[in-house]
Amino acid sequence: MAERLTVLLPGGAASPRCAQVLEAALAGRRAEVLHRLEGPLHGRRLLFAVSLDESGVDHGFSDLLAFLRTHPGCLDGCVGGVLVDAPGDLYTKAAGRDLVLAADLAGCAFVGRPLVEGTGGLRNFTVQARNAGCSLEEAYRLAAADLAARVAAFSPPRLARPKLLVLHASSRETSNTLALWGLVRDHLGDRCEIREIGLRNGTLEDCAGCPYTACLHYGERGGCFYGGVMVQEVYPAVREADAVVLLCPNYNDALAANLTAAINRLTALYRTTSFADKAVFAVVVSGYSGGDIVASQVAGAMGMNKGFWLPARFCMLETANDKGEALALPGIRQRAERFAENMLCQLS
Repeated sequence: MAERLTVLLPGGAASPRCAQVLEAALAGRRAEVLHRLEGPLHGRRLLFAVSLDESGVDHGFSDLLAFLRTHPGCLDGCVGGVLVDAPGDLYTKAAGRDLVLAADLAGCAFVGRPLVEGTGGLRNFTVQARNAGCSLEEAYRLAAADLAARVAAFSPPRLARPKLLVLHASSRETSNTLALWGLVRDHLGDRCEIREIGLRNGTLEDCAGCPYTACLHYGERGGCFYGGVMVQEVYPAVREADAVVLLCPNYNDALAANLTAAINRLTALYRTTSFADKAVFAVVVSGYSGGDIVASQVAGAMGMNKGFWLPARFCMLETANDKGEALALPGIRQRAERFAENMLCQLS
């Protein structure tokens, strides 16, 4: 049964268009609207509604981010989605990613495709409007209503022995990220079925943006135009997995090239396979700083784009540079154990 929604509208102000879309999303639903987050909201179904100005800045939104980032645990047990409206074509995705990461680290899980954006001209709804045979404005309202419904109804799968697919593109001889994953894996023990696939063999072609019909054609046959390790190993493993774990060294404040290519190549599979019941986790290790940037990229690419659901505290963020440094960080074994236990808690 769909649950009551709590709408967080930071600052209490919404543009006329945002207010209309929010009204359409909540039609016929039990909901309450809060303008500030001043304490914990454990176990709620949350719809964050953010109305930006032309600068992409909203003081109520900034206050919300500050609260989430300084009150870990304030959203424990919550499930969320995000609506961002703006008068221009910029800043909506950045605001959504910042909010999702902050809320996730505060304990909120997110449904797959948790972000609905209303850009200035709504051109981001061109395909949806064409498919639905409606106007851009109506497509926007339909997307917001669909998000509200999915947030209210979402129930994370509960699994006796989750199947994890671990993807990486690192060298075991030198990688701090793989070493850190080893600690996490040790704490998971035999409570998960784990498969690891390395993407370092140099044969992984990136997506070249085939026409939609061509991508759909290959996807319906379980493949992709470029074939290779993605079709032979990764696609079947993703189909079987309950969760995908990405091991992400921070290279130039971006995901490693092979991981990026693998995510891009999931498009053909995504055309025919729903990932809504599959979770995504990430282990991110930065040499100096910027782990939050990479974690946001994972949330955006795998959650907002490909539709994996995002468990609370989905990412482990550490800083280590020299070979072996990750395993020597103070308290690292305790943090690895907590991350492993959270993975199990979220899935089972």
